[in-house]
Amino acid sequence: MQNCRHVNAASDFHSTTNMEGLPCALLSDKMCHLPEDYIELVKLHFRIIWFKDFVQNQQQCSQVTQALFVWAQLPHVTQELLQSLPNLKVIVNGGVGVNHLDLNLISRFGVKVGNTPHVLSNATADMGMALMLASARRLIEGINIACSPETTAFDCNWIGIDVSGTTLGIIGMGNIGFKVAQRAKGFEMKILYHNRNRRHKEEEAVGAHFCEKIEDLLQQSDFVMIAVNLTPETVKLIGKRELDMMKPTATLINISRDITHC
Repeated sequence: MQNCRHVNAASDFHSTTNMEGLPCALLSDKMCHLPEDYIELVKLHFRIIWFKDFVQNQQQCSQVTQALFVWAQLPHVTQELLQSLPNLKVIVNGGVGVNHLDLNLISRFGVKVGNTPHVLSNATADMGMALMLASARRLIEGINIACSPETTAFDCNWIGIDVSGTTLGIIGMGNIGFKVAQRAKGFEMKILYHNRNRRHKEEEAVGAHFCEKIEDLLQQSDFVMIAVNLTPETVKLIGKRELDMMKPTATLINISRDITHC
């Protein structure tokens, strides 16, 4: 585990901050598992105050903290925490989604919020394809069977279904949805998509077909992948009604926020 440097005296915060001329940033102690180069990058621009030290020296630390880094939804940004940071200017969220942050509350304190769009687009698209392949080929079950000491034979009829040549329906042809489509093209899949606006450029690039109605996509697809942003319109986008429209053999894969389906 990485060794995290902690500041243990209130006077150290003021003396080193003045000497280095760097603003202070508050980070959760549970961020110590992050790659060392990430923390070193933060240190180029901020003097790090770990949350444990903040709790122990809150009166002194609160006055010098100007940035708050949130990773894996930690630390929790509450009204109490915001009130304790009178000079806070920005909250930086490690990830795209900010639905775990009360933006209205934060704005009332005059604090800006930043996130990291597109940084995980490739990784998310890769994971979507991995989930599709794993479910189609029953990969997790296969691992368990292969590793079981009780396994003496393997039924070749057990290996699942083909992905190549099947139909993939992508709900949300944004940056991630398009990257999924690029990968699906390599599997010679027929690609359908439903989006708020038609994407002609993306259609041509991957040979996708636009479904103006989500019902048409659900009825035709062997795999349905949700890749939408979280908005009031996409909350509970997929429910029982939509599931009943899908083929009984189809698979639903959600790489969006969990509350986009119920």
